[in-house]
Amino acid sequence: MSKVILLSESDLRACVTLDAATVDCVENAFRLLATEKVVMPPILRLDIKEHNGEVDVKTAYLPGLDSFAIKMSPGFFDNPKLGLPSLNGMMVLLSARTGVPEALLLDNGYLTMVRTAAAGAVAARWLAREDARRAAVIGAGEQARLQLKALTLVRGITSATVWAPRAEAAQRFAEEMTHALGFPVSACENIDAALDGADVAITTTPSHAPLIEARHLHPGLHITAMGSDAEHKNEIAPAALTAARYVADRLAQVRVLGELHHAIEAGVVAADAHFPELGQIIAGQTPGRTQRDEVTICDLTGTGAQDTAIATLAFSRAVAGGYGTAFES
Repeated sequence: MSKVILLSESDLRACVTLDAATVDCVENAFRLLATEKVVMPPILRLDIKEHNGEVDVKTAYLPGLDSFAIKMSPGFFDNPKLGLPSLNGMMVLLSARTGVPEALLLDNGYLTMVRTAAAGAVAARWLAREDARRAAVIGAGEQARLQLKALTLVRGITSATVWAPRAEAAQRFAEEMTHALGFPVSACENIDAALDGADVAITTTPSHAPLIEARHLHPGLHITAMGSDAEHKNEIAPAALTAARYVADRLAQVRVLGELHHAIEAGVVAADAHFPELGQIIAGQTPGRTQRDEVTICDLTGTGAQDTAIATLAFSRAVAGGYGTAFES
């Protein structure tokens, strides 16, 4: 018999927040990808088209951690019509020594939301100009809110703009985030206006067609693109990708489902072209931003390494704080 701890979303929210420690935890996962023999299989993806649904399964073993996570992440995008959230999910944490289950994390996607935002902060920390002050957010959902908050943990942002397909959503975002962050956030009528003068741009949409074109790029801009986490999603035009210094979260993965995937399909990038990974920059194996006026793009598709990192952090804090319900398996 072994003891398994059941952690609810409320337990996990009490244990893990979007803060500096969480950003450092996710940054370490990127570093391990570059420096250790991480075992991270390709994403398992299940599409349920008749219900506009998709399920991703991610996992990774990180040397040095006692546990590893397997995450199931469903997205059923007609759910709001039923009064249900679009995103859901859970993680199972198992011992890396024995494979025995240690915890069931019923986070409803919360940990994924937090680790994704933390990854955006890591990308900005290593690629955005240190004096970046103005942010532009493309999209106005929950991840857009978390990404902007995460950015303020690593850069001294003093103003932001937002554009979203629905103007009312952008306006609501602007009002809420101005109040939450204490600096002006303005809704824009188009992407051109949102990106004009921005030091850092973050794309957070499930768009199937490019939103950012090469003409939007200007000297010194950093873009964190996190919406293209499936083959059919695309936020950055191939021509924009080739006009900037491109950085991947995991090169093998972005060739299949990231922004790079679309540039390869368009024939503007060779299928075997080499690009740096964010972890290699963190580990000092390759430079990040090399010039003040350089344009950088970081393609974040989300990795199992991040999921194992955030799950083990949550578990350790839950045990230390006495959270969750234990039961015998």
